[in-house]
Amino acid sequence: MATTPKKSKPRTPQQRMASRRERLRAQGLRPVQHWVPDLRDPKVLADIRREAAMLSRHPEDAVIDEWLDTVRDPADWS
Repeated sequence: MATTPKKSKPRTPQQRMASRRERLRAQGLRPVQHWVPDLRDPKVLADIRREAAMLSRHPEDAVIDEWLDTVRDPADWS
C-alpha cells in the first residue's frame, strides 16, 4: 500500500518573504529603500506647485528648457 506524503505546515508571510530575499540575494541583488514625495498630501502638492512656479519665472527658463530638449532622449524612456 502506497503512502501519501505528509503535507507540510503552511509558511508564514515572513518566511515566504525571507525565502524571496534569499533568492534575490543569491542573484546578486540587494534591497534598497526609496522614499518619494507623497503626492496624496495636499501640502506636498502645494510645495511642488510653488517650486515649479518659481522655476518658471527664472530669467534663464527658456535657455534651460532648450538645453533639456537637447540632452533628453524620449526614446530612452520606455
